[in-house]
Amino acid sequence: MSAERRADSAEEIEVRDPVSAPDAGGVPRRTTRRFPLFTRDTARPEGGGRAAPGDAPAPARQWPVLLVLGLVGIGLLITALDVFRVGTLLIGSALLTGAVLRWLLPSVGMLAVRSRFTDMVTYAVLGLVIVLLALMAQPDPLLKIPFLKDALHFTVEN
Repeated sequence: MSAERRADSAEEIEVRDPVSAPDAGGVPRRTTRRFPLFTRDTARPEGGGRAAPGDAPAPARQWPVLLVLGLVGIGLLITALDVFRVGTLLIGSALLTGAVLRWLLPSVGMLAVRSRFTDMVTYAVLGLVIVLLALMAQPDPLLKIPFLKDALHFTVEN
């Protein structure tokens, strides 16, 4: 590039301060690192694409979230029919299934809410807590934690 041409290009783009950058038209514009006052668009979560091809009907494209919601619905129905432990175990298992689907599948549709890691941890922790609470529910708990009785001894009277 000749010295004359470099001088011309230097005159065309004027940098006003260290934070300015040229826009698409080459006019310098101040850029900022501050977030805009109003959000105009949001990024789709990682893996938030369709779980089936685009020509499939809408329910087939969202089968992962429908599977999890269906299992939760069946668990709530079973719980309402007075089979508490089985219903809550099914609800916890549904959330654990959601965590596994989020981990294994590249696209899970509306089951993707946040980043893949955050979704997996959220679904897994909530599912595990619900399963553990269902196993420890009274009467006749299937899971007995020895130190829990000692911890509650000072808070609950006999």
